[in-house]
Amino acid sequence: MVANKEVGELQRQIPVPDGRLVAHSPGRRGVWHWYEDHARGTGELARRFAEPWGGGELAYRLGRDHDTGKGACAWQDGLIEEATTGRKVRRPAHHGAGAFLFAQVARQYPVLTPFAGVIEGHHTGLSAWSELSVRLKGLMRDSGEVDEAISRVAEVMPEILEGTCPAVPGRLDPRNRTSVEMLVRMTYSAVVDADRLDTAAHFRPGPPPRQGAGMPELWARYETRRQEALAERRRRKELSWLDALREDVYQEAIETAAGGPGVYRLHLPTGAGKTFAGGGFALRHAALRGLRRVIVAVPFISITEQNAAVYRSLLDPEHGPRAVLEHHSAVNFEAPDRRAPRSSGASGDTPQDQRRARPNRWAKLAAENWDAPFIVTTTVRLIESLFGNSPSATRRLHRLANSVIVLDEVQALPDNLLTPILSGLRELVEHYGVTLVLSSATQPELAALNPWQTGLPQRDIVAHPEPLFQRLRRVRYDWRTGPEVTLKSIAAEAATHGQALMVVNATKDASHVHKVWLGDRDEDPSTLHLSTRMTGGHRREIIQTAKQRLDAGLDTLLVATSLIEAGVDLDFPRGYRARSLPESEQQAAGRINREGHRPTEDSIMTIFEPTDGLQPQVIYNRCGIAAASRRFGKGLADPDDLDTLRSYYQHRYRLQAGRSSTDPNGATGEAIEALRERLDYPETARRMSMIDNEHSVAIVAIRSQLNQNDRRAAQKAIEQLRSGVPTPETYRSLQDHMASIPQRELETAINAGHAVEIAGALYQWTGPYHPQRGIEPATQ
Repeated sequence: MVANKEVGELQRQIPVPDGRLVAHSPGRRGVWHWYEDHARGTGELARRFAEPWGGGELAYRLGRDHDTGKGACAWQDGLIEEATTGRKVRRPAHHGAGAFLFAQVARQYPVLTPFAGVIEGHHTGLSAWSELSVRLKGLMRDSGEVDEAISRVAEVMPEILEGTCPAVPGRLDPRNRTSVEMLVRMTYSAVVDADRLDTAAHFRPGPPPRQGAGMPELWARYETRRQEALAERRRRKELSWLDALREDVYQEAIETAAGGPGVYRLHLPTGAGKTFAGGGFALRHAALRGLRRVIVAVPFISITEQNAAVYRSLLDPEHGPRAVLEHHSAVNFEAPDRRAPRSSGASGDTPQDQRRARPNRWAKLAAENWDAPFIVTTTVRLIESLFGNSPSATRRLHRLANSVIVLDEVQALPDNLLTPILSGLRELVEHYGVTLVLSSATQPELAALNPWQTGLPQRDIVAHPEPLFQRLRRVRYDWRTGPEVTLKSIAAEAATHGQALMVVNATKDASHVHKVWLGDRDEDPSTLHLSTRMTGGHRREIIQTAKQRLDAGLDTLLVATSLIEAGVDLDFPRGYRARSLPESEQQAAGRINREGHRPTEDSIMTIFEPTDGLQPQVIYNRCGIAAASRRFGKGLADPDDLDTLRSYYQHRYRLQAGRSSTDPNGATGEAIEALRERLDYPETARRMSMIDNEHSVAIVAIRSQLNQNDRRAAQKAIEQLRSGVPTPETYRSLQDHMASIPQRELETAINAGHAVEIAGALYQWTGPYHPQRGIEPATQ
């Protein structure tokens, strides 16, 4: 053991600890992070994080003992040599000793044994129980590799040898494996976040960040500013019947917020004010029930940006800590080494395993732990937090406890993952103090699926939505089929109306229609295109341009993919939607006669089946379309018929759902639920990925149309990522420059020199970028 020595002249002299155990090298103050300070500090933070669900003692024990392996002489010598010489030193893994200690204690209550995985995976991620149990049994047979570390730590912290079992939540039922699985996840999140925060406080000392406003203050601020905005609108013009209806909806939502915790449905037609009503309900409910935060999850980044802007205007103070955190998911900055095995069997024991599991350095700086009172994020990020197994993804999970979660556009949840999603959300509601709000104009019948079939009542925030749908029906549907119906024929018809929206199922189709409209022209200010192949900033520009032209009464033709169907506030007099699922068709219709200024009979939404168009590229749509084709269409119901929609959802789920929540023949994620019962965290995380790499690879594109300052700032952010020294705002600064292309096209682009790696899984587009259509499809 290195002790009692001073290293010679370096950039600065670092005194070596005299026999004391250290956890981390000296920070800016030149002070070592003593082992016992870090262990107890992490334990106390973890206790505080886990107390809301009764897991405080368990989290404290795991947090206190998580770094026991650092007591080994080889680990201590390695850290000291590295800190005093500046040379990288390979140190032994340090996660086994604490896991072994806890597994010994858990012999008294075997259901606790899997919690040893919290310590074992606090750097590398939660392992599968089948593999963890083998490693623990090996240590039980021969503990030689951990005995030294344990004995050395016990000299300064004798309490680690106490043999008592920590108190656990009384509801913990060994027979309910998914409940055990979720409790391991929540405890892991509390310990990982506590570890990171205590470590960060050592390296970046200073006063703790100022706490933001609590829920009562935020609710009061929200209501005050909303009333001020309404008064200003009244001063500018007389409020319409639609404004009055939205106010009635809002007031009913506020009254319902006084109800108890549980699951609520916000079922409102497009244009009825869901954003304001949902935010008001969530804030007042949180204020009345003593909840800690509100989390709004939406399926598309475009809605995230729009909703976050609305909520910031109502909640962020003029000075002081911001209340609203906007957290996107356009790209995974924690991508593992491409050479890493796909198997869930990596133990994390070898240096090679640790290198593979270690995220990029810059990714740590961008990590979020959702310590904010009001969060606007994507559904992808929420599900990643709920079912991921990496420290970065799971670190945020404990923040969900005692919160209101608003799932906006809930109909967009993928059918093939519904069983584990609903099961996980039920756990949060029943055991972690969560109130869940399901918000949509096309409410799916989730109670028809196994996890929610019994014992989980749903309450309506607006008690009687049917009259609202009748009153707000602002379009007449027209159905078009036959061999003569093509993208080109419908595009030609749309062009005769001057102002028209055309929504198609694929970016390839959108590009084709836009070219048909342009004809021989290179560009036309009245002809617009919108798809995910365009950067976020480019899309916003197009939406703003369309809105301005429509308001001015100018000719405006817009072709878009489904991204326009949620949260985009445009008002066209005429619309066309390629045949899809009824919820998409109804959402598209929400962009037609949105403000109700035109007669319904004159506001036509044409649903067409193009012989040359693509179907929605999601497998479950086959079942959805099968269920829809019997109910919606010419001579049948329209997509906004609520009774038919309920029947459609029930039939759609029956076509897919298994007989039980773990039926391997089910197509709503039952096999994933079985993985959860087996505590297979890596495979669950892999199977729960909501981003299909075939269709959602994020890529940075710096458009030539940007001004010089914006181009320079974007390039600087890219270089910061490449250098490994970004600021926490680096990723955010690139959001406006991100587009999406299929994985297969990315591989082709790399080979052609049109895409170059920035870092991890993020690439920069260096190929052609069309000024109207963005990154063109590789094949037409």
